[in-house]
Amino acid sequence: MPASLAFDYAVVRVVPRVEREEFVNTGVILHCPAQRFLDCRLELDERRLRALDPAVDLDAIHRQLEALRAVCAGAPDGGPMAHLSPSERFHWLVAPKSTVVQTSPLHAGLCTDPASTLEHLFQTIVAGPDRG
Repeated sequence: MPASLAFDYAVVRVVPRVEREEFVNTGVILHCPAQRFLDCRLELDERRLRALDPAVDLDAIHRQLEALRAVCAGAPDGGPMAHLSPSERFHWLVAPKSTVVQTSPLHAGLCTDPASTLEHLFQTIVAGPDRG
């Protein structure tokens, strides 16, 4: 049996009207330092988001999510933060923010395969039974 690896994750939330504190879970960011693994799975459910705020700026939210994805991946278009180490990028990505795109508090766990754990968390926390 493969050794268990420690990981941390945060749920990505879209809070269309910050003052109301209502949100839609939109993704998961997972970091496993032992494997230098940092990845995210993001998917915006526009229908659920519009139910909270019919006037939400979906284009702006998509741009913010793409920027988050680029930083997470260390992509050249991710700006200065994308050039940091995976651990530094993870901590920057999950730092508390009072913007429309936010993350939950950190959660920890053990896994043997960070990529499949990311997918499992996404399916459980974001997709749910009605979005598979």
